[in-house]
Amino acid sequence: MDASSLGSDLGGPDTGNAAPGSAVATPSASGRALAADRPRQADLDRCVHCGLCLNACPTYRELGVEMDSPRGRIYQMAQVAAGAPIGDAYREHIDLCLACRGCESACPSGVQYGRLVEAARAEIEAVTRRPWLSQKLRDFIFGRLLQSPTLMTMAGACLYMYEVSGLQKLLRATGLVALLGPLAGKEALLPEPQIPFFFGEIGKTFPAEGERRYRVAFMAGCVANVAFARLNEATVRVLRKNGCEVVIPARQSCCGALHVHAGIRDEARKLARRNIDAVLGSTGECGFDAIITNAAGCGSTLKEYDELLEHDADYADRAKQFKALMRDVTEFLATLDRRGEMNRRMGRLETTVTYQDSCHLAHGQKERAAPRALLQAIPGVEFREMPLADICCGSAGIYNVLHTGLAMQILEKKMGNVKLTKAATVATANPGCMLQLQAGVRKWGKGERVAHVVELLDEAYRAAAD
Repeated sequence: MDASSLGSDLGGPDTGNAAPGSAVATPSASGRALAADRPRQADLDRCVHCGLCLNACPTYRELGVEMDSPRGRIYQMAQVAAGAPIGDAYREHIDLCLACRGCESACPSGVQYGRLVEAARAEIEAVTRRPWLSQKLRDFIFGRLLQSPTLMTMAGACLYMYEVSGLQKLLRATGLVALLGPLAGKEALLPEPQIPFFFGEIGKTFPAEGERRYRVAFMAGCVANVAFARLNEATVRVLRKNGCEVVIPARQSCCGALHVHAGIRDEARKLARRNIDAVLGSTGECGFDAIITNAAGCGSTLKEYDELLEHDADYADRAKQFKALMRDVTEFLATLDRRGEMNRRMGRLETTVTYQDSCHLAHGQKERAAPRALLQAIPGVEFREMPLADICCGSAGIYNVLHTGLAMQILEKKMGNVKLTKAATVATANPGCMLQLQAGVRKWGKGERVAHVVELLDEAYRAAAD
């Protein structure tokens, strides 16, 4: 497990034991209010402790520790619900969970584990005391950086200069990156900023190519606007090719997924309200056939806005409406029932492709068939199924930053399964997974390309036009 200071600062296990005389942040009033988000007894009672979840859990597969399995974590949650104190061990076991929700797919009792672990983290957040600097760093990242296009642009520009100046290449080629100490492993996970950033497209409307059949809203994300600008552009092009007028709502913001995973639910609620207002307006008469995201991790949270805002009298109904319209881009494209036409308008891509399930698409949104069907619809693509494709790659939001060592152990096994397919391209449906898999290719791969499903569709359409 990774115990670096950065992991602790952003939300890793907090011992709550500050050094004598050190500044300690006390829980805020909003933090104390989050105690209402504790795991629900009805959800805890669903678990019959059968153990069928164990083999589906990446941390249990790596560590072999019962308390780091879904069953073990639920047992601990139940103990806390019965009055046991929230101690260091409990914090650590809950924090080590990837929240990949693979156990949900394996569970015969329908345990909503994702809801449980997110609630447990909210309860922990409500009582956790962090050193002053750690709390300020956490507040800046979750409360300001992820929500500010200006700050994200500045951060992206700094990353861009680090890359184009040759400093990154020098540090990696000479091994001097090791001088970064515990940050060295995290440096390998840095996203590649893509100039121009996508922020400039927010607020625009793009017409359908040919007859307009659908009108959709596209959620551009936060980090994706910097690190996956070309993916966002490809998503817009593919939607337009399929008869969609694409609106990119002007006042949209970060979806709040990282906040939910970290237990910062009040901030996530604020972001949910902002996005609902941006897309649906105050009346809900938006005129959209669907709301689209190309990030499976974001989509899972966006589809759960109704749970996040269920007690908000002003937003509960509109949150349900938002959820009803929310679609992952692969889900939306696969349900257009026009696959034959899509195929006829594509050029050939002569390549072999395997697919890594994005956890929050496969286990959270229960969507496995759509991305595979889209890949197999591309002329020239030879699709090869990967063993254990739905086991987490170790990305899990910012898990690979907080627990880099364990995340890389999980990734190494994933890359072993990738190599068994002998595929030239590894496709997935989530930007976070792409970053993790790219790091895996650099360290253990054989030059495989990592791409989003939509990027391959876009290339096939463009091949037809050449």
